[in-house]
Amino acid sequence: MAFNIRKLFGKDKNDEYIEIDLNAAEVKEEKIIVKPFTLRQYDDVNPILNSLREGFIIAIVDIKPLKTKDVLELKRAVQKIKKTVEAIEGSIGMFGESTLIATPSFAEIHKPEPPKQTKADFISDFQK
Repeated sequence: MAFNIRKLFGKDKNDEYIEIDLNAAEVKEEKIIVKPFTLRQYDDVNPILNSLREGFIIAIVDIKPLKTKDVLELKRAVQKIKKTVEAIEGSIGMFGESTLIATPSFAEIHKPEPPKQTKADFISDFQK
């Protein structure tokens, strides 16, 4: 004896099913933002860290004001940014002498290798 389960539950062969993608409602388009910051004092590091933790912000940090004011505070601030960048598996680097760039994990800063010094270059540098 065979039962037609579809008929028992009110479903017929001709019924159409609609698939609902529950994840589609949650997906929103995130844009990558390049945001400038200025380090004037040590406390200015907190908005930078919060922005990096959000995950879609690349921070361009002008360190010149703090560099001219207090080098020790600058070192502390840069170390804090560096630890946060490492924790989120991002990348950090200097651009020039007064600009720091920090990115989340989706971006990487290209760091060129320093030119290799040959033995002849070393000897000529030594003789100068």
